[in-house]
This record gives sequence, C-alpha cells and structure tokens, in this order.
Amino acid sequence: MKPFDTHTHIMSERFDEDREALLAELFGNELISGLIEIGTEPGDLEAVKDLAEQYEKVWFAPGVHPHSASEFTDETEAHIRSLLKHEKAVALGEIGLDFHYDFSPRDIQREVFIRQLRIAKSLNKPVIIHSREAAAEMFETLKNENVNGGVLHCFSENAAHAEDILSLGLYIAFGGAITHKTRDELREAVKVVPLERLLIETDCPYMTPVPFRNKRNRPDFTMLTAEKIAELKNISVEEVIDITTQNAEKLFGINII
Repeated sequence: MKPFDTHTHIMSERFDEDREALLAELFGNELISGLIEIGTEPGDLEAVKDLAEQYEKVWFAPGVHPHSASEFTDETEAHIRSLLKHEKAVALGEIGLDFHYDFSPRDIQREVFIRQLRIAKSLNKPVIIHSREAAAEMFETLKNENVNGGVLHCFSENAAHAEDILSLGLYIAFGGAITHKTRDELREAVKVVPLERLLIETDCPYMTPVPFRNKRNRPDFTMLTAEKIAELKNISVEEVIDITTQNAEKLFGINII
C-alpha cells in the first residue's frame, strides 16, 4: 500500500509547468494511493473541484483560508454550500486562524472561521483546520462551537496542545516538519497522538521534508513523513500507511483502495 496525502495544493502556480506530468507519474507509478486537493480562497474553489473531477483518486475540500478571510462574502458561502454537495467534496477547508502573518484582520478571521465551522456542521461535513500562532484561541473556538469532526492539519504545536485537540475528538495531521532538525517538540507531539487519530500529509508545495527541504514538496513525499512516524512510534512504515489510510477513509467517508 502507498501513502494517502490528505492535504495538497496541486493547483498552486508552482505546479503550473508540470502538473499533468507529475500526476501521471504519481498515479501511473502508484507512488501514492490518492490525495485531497484543498481550497484556500474564493477564486480557486472551482479549480480544486475540476482537478478532483479529472482524476479518480483525487478528492477535494472547498474553503477559505484565514489569509483570504477578508474576501469571504455571502456569495462565497453559497458557493461553498453548493460545492459541498459534490460527490467528491469530502470536507470544508482549509479554514482557521493565522496570527503569524495577519494577512486578514484577526476579527475578520474569527468571524469567517466560525461562520465556516457552522456551515460544515449544518451539512454534516468534517473540517480541515489551519492554526498558526493561535493555539489557545483555536482550542477555545473549537470547543465552544462543538465541532463534530475534522482534522488539525500540519500540526505545529507541542504535545500538550495535541492532547487538547484530541480531547475534542479531532484527528491530527503531520507533515514534513517532523523531519526538520529543530522540531524536537513536534516529534514529541507525534508520540502522544494515538495511531487511530493520526493522518499524514504534505501541504505541498510547502513544508518539504528532509532531505528535500527548500525544494518544492510533492505528494509522494508523504512516504518520508510515514517513515519518521514509524521510527518515532517503533512500528513498521507499512503499519503507519495502513492505519493512516484507514483513518482518512473513516474521517472523509471515502474508499481509497
């Protein structure tokens, strides 16, 4: 079995020159078992849907990232609601809070995040959550909104915060950062997340794992994350891939294999 990448941005301009060739390689050579393409702004939601329609083993999630929260309108909400009815739409995301860049004002981020959480809940869809330098407020918001399913993607906090997120019944996804030399605290977080609540991802083209750091990330690099998790948990890579794939199937309601 090959790894399943639960978070990609293949429609990023960084893939414009070789997107079709890369996907042909990934699926033709069975380097991955599938992927979920993630929406981030109102203008790209049709594109992520179109990608999922073109490839059997690609699913998608429409949503507005906190960076683009200022662009969220009533029309955006109607569009997301419509897209979530698509047979290959598996979640609403990515949504959340980003207090590192503050590309959108924090009050607008908060408003749009809660609004999207409530859309997902009304349609019984899981959420894909982005959180950067907002751990405490993120936890309180998720708890107050009684979120009924989702994943904190590209987890970047410590073991204590991982336990907080787990207490809400959510999954936690790890990517290439767990291979980076300075991320000992993050590796400790991996150890406290039970296998049955763990997902793997790339967030490509970002967050590239060692030994390819500073190069463009790609979905098959999920294998490097799986290998590091196997090392940290003292189990086989095959077990990591098998369990994380089953977790993705359960959370997103899909049949991958």
